[in-house]
Amino acid sequence: MNTDAAPLTSDPQDLVAGLAARGRKAQRQLATMSSEERAAALLFAAKRIRAASGEILAGNAKDLEAGRANGLSQAMLDRLTLDEDRLEGVASAVGNVAALADPVGQVVDEAEPPNGLKLSRIRVPIGLIGIIYESRPNVTADTAALCVRSGNAVLLRGGSEAVHSNRAIHAAIAAGLAEGGVPENAVQLMPTQDRAAVGAMLAAHGLIDMIIPRGGRSLVERVQNDARVPVLAHLDGICHTYVHSAADPEMARAIAVNAKMRRTGICGAMETLLIDAAFPEAAMLIDALIEAGAEIRGDERIQALDERVVPASANDWDTEYLDAVVSVAMVDGLEQAMAHIDRHSSNHTDAIVTADESVAERFLAGVDSAIVMHNASTQFADGGEFGLGAEIGIATGRLHARGPVALEGLTTYKWLVRGSGQARP
Repeated sequence: MNTDAAPLTSDPQDLVAGLAARGRKAQRQLATMSSEERAAALLFAAKRIRAASGEILAGNAKDLEAGRANGLSQAMLDRLTLDEDRLEGVASAVGNVAALADPVGQVVDEAEPPNGLKLSRIRVPIGLIGIIYESRPNVTADTAALCVRSGNAVLLRGGSEAVHSNRAIHAAIAAGLAEGGVPENAVQLMPTQDRAAVGAMLAAHGLIDMIIPRGGRSLVERVQNDARVPVLAHLDGICHTYVHSAADPEMARAIAVNAKMRRTGICGAMETLLIDAAFPEAAMLIDALIEAGAEIRGDERIQALDERVVPASANDWDTEYLDAVVSVAMVDGLEQAMAHIDRHSSNHTDAIVTADESVAERFLAGVDSAIVMHNASTQFADGGEFGLGAEIGIATGRLHARGPVALEGLTTYKWLVRGSGQARP
């Protein structure tokens, strides 16, 4: 019986088992393709995305209409929205991934111990990756491209709010990859929005090799709590910017406004601004953010600077707003700023603005986040901006991968041992 052609059941566990079996078989075939073949297939996929822009944007319009009717927040709608420019960015990201160096087969290290064995560690694909995500239809393309380029198969389960967008993008990608000779089941989209299918993916130990959730706290917490499959995830993007006393005022203004207001709905958006009590232009920063459209929730010293500041509650320091809202606190020096970050940061991205290089180095060494910045907007926390082509997510844990996860983060390694007849004494 040809299992690739067999119809899939509607039972969630059997459905996931069938999709996983197809994906694992496709991954073994994908692994035999050369790096050049996989790259060429991604270029076909990028071309198909551009050619299908009408269908994709029509599907996105349906999702946006339904989202507004269902009361999605403005931040969620922003994440969901596609237009010609954003769709071109999606296609370009796929093409950029094709141009990246392939990590598969790279030699991590080599050694030859006294026994004469020749040892090497090489990078290999993880296998079948499960992606569970919300809102952002670009994730469909980004993750498909990254997985194929790194020799992995992927099972995608997008949120119901983006169902039409995801299906249109997947159809375009699948057509392009098939044109390039990639097995059709290397990139699969879950055919149902039944929430039970998510539970079946989380329980698919031995079938799915790694789960990556991308979405809000409730989704990520469910995945981390329920999964029997290894998980690569981050919870929140509670990102801080600390304006030190030696910061250039104009630089501080530009960075603070950009970090909060460029795109408020992304995980790299600044959610808390810390202003040193000795910084002379604190009121200017508050005014600039308010004039840019931000609501300021501040402590007592910040409230005293501007009557438009709303009092901050205890919960504000631990909130990922994903909106034009920012909590602002005044701190007495570097140590107090780092202590605040240590208590409230989600270990995603934290930044300092200062002209004092020694203070900056203390901050960079002392803040334990996946990304720590000096004199730069936290909005740069993005795999594309880091030269990774695209990202499958930003990991805030300490194991396997940390920060923007792209091709290398989707590989593991194996040992190769070459001998000449050695037997262990």
